Amino acid sequence: MVLISKLLRFAVNSIHMFRIDESHGLSHAINVLHHSHNILQSELPKHPYLDQQRNIIYTSAILHDICDKKYMNQQAGIEYIKGFLHGNTSLTFEEIETSTAIMETMSYSTVQKNGYPDLGKYQMSYHIVREADLLDAYHFDRSIIYNMNNVDECFARSLQNALNLFDNRVFMHNTHDLFVTDYSKKLSKLLEEDSYARIQKWKQILSHD
Repeated sequence: MVLISKLLRFAVNSIHMFRIDESHGLSHAINVLHHSHNILQSELPKHPYLDQQRNIIYTSAILHDICDKKYMNQQAGIEYIKGFLHGNTSLTFEEIETSTAIMETMSYSTVQKNGYPDLGKYQMSYHIVREADLLDAYHFDRSIIYNMNNVDECFARSLQNALNLFDNRVFMHNTHDLFVTDYSKKLSKLLEEDSYARIQKWKQILSHD
């Protein structure tokens, strides 16, 4: 409870300071935390050692966008996070270094460019947080919100950008084998259906505009 509380308060303050819009704000951090927890619980029977890495998983899940290169210099963000974690939490040096290594390498664009990193005994923790972030990407409106805040204020163009993103990326997650856990493979299919339904709702709304 103490660690989670500190991380979420730090996230709120950082989101305000770096002017991170709501598409990558607190609700996203909380969603990724919940997805990470659920994936972790599903993997514990096969990999009980993961219970000892819970703090790494939760820390990475909550803070991963506080160093997002869409909003800031990534390395500066990593150093900022490390400074907070070293000064305000009881995480060990190794836990902090591993958490920030996950944050640096988990984004979709980084994986597409460089592939998966080799994090040794922390590899599954990396995949848990990475997959949790991908699962929250199925929220179609997040893409519209990001575009309207950062790319184009025009709703029509932002909607089209979101549709293009889903066609070319999000709906291709399974085709490109981006999930390694059974939990994420199953849930992603359900979330994909939700995304298609959301898109259809938008079309219904706009047909009456």
